Amino acid sequence: MGRSPLILVSPSIERSGVEFQDSSASLSLPYNNAVLQAGGIPVTVPISTDRAVLAEAVRRTEGVMLTGGDDINPSLYNGKLPGKILKTVEQTPDGGARDLRELILIDEIFRQRKPVLAICRGHQMLNVAFGAPLLADIRQQLPGAMVHNRMDKPLELVHEATLTPGSILSKICNAPVLGVNSTHHQGVLEPAELFAATARSRDGMVEAMELKSEFRGMLPFLLSVQFHPERLVQKHARYRGIFKTFVAACAKPIKQ
Repeated sequence: MGRSPLILVSPSIERSGVEFQDSSASLSLPYNNAVLQAGGIPVTVPISTDRAVLAEAVRRTEGVMLTGGDDINPSLYNGKLPGKILKTVEQTPDGGARDLRELILIDEIFRQRKPVLAICRGHQMLNVAFGAPLLADIRQQLPGAMVHNRMDKPLELVHEATLTPGSILSKICNAPVLGVNSTHHQGVLEPAELFAATARSRDGMVEAMELKSEFRGMLPFLLSVQFHPERLVQKHARYRGIFKTFVAACAKPIKQ
């Protein structure tokens, strides 16, 4: 049996952790467990914004997973939002260091050509990293939108997303439609130039992105999802397929 690939996982930051109430790196166990069950070994991204440190972390691992968490600073994608929208944004407690760290990570992922799986905030950060905006508050900025912030049902399928035939996600799920959980109030309405929307909810929000066909040579694997598959793997086999496909891509040698 081959060596289990190391998967670099980006954590959230807590203001007050368990030990001495220090600021702490925080990673929900479902991410860790989903990677382990798929055959990978998760390791946490260093809490640093030093590019040399982050580049070395990417180099020593076989793939990167960008996770969910607090909102992204709106100044990175829209500096002219009205106050009534800005007050709904819950930014990271580290003064934007996580935003910067993940922007550097994304740059290194593409520079070093490593597989990447992006989830929720990670999905949004990929879009921001390539110059596209987000809806900072879906409810206010998309009239008629469904309720996406279902924090009361993180383990349940609360709406459906229509999948693009032939996409990575449709092949994994072997279905034209996928049920998803939904725990976000920001989101992607239009993908950045590099990406194609390969799943959308009925109100138009992008539930999954992949590289466009002309850009697929840039990375060995990229799948970006707005929902949280790590919270669905215990009950539904198709979501386990997302992590198995990603970890399998990480196990393959990188072609330079």
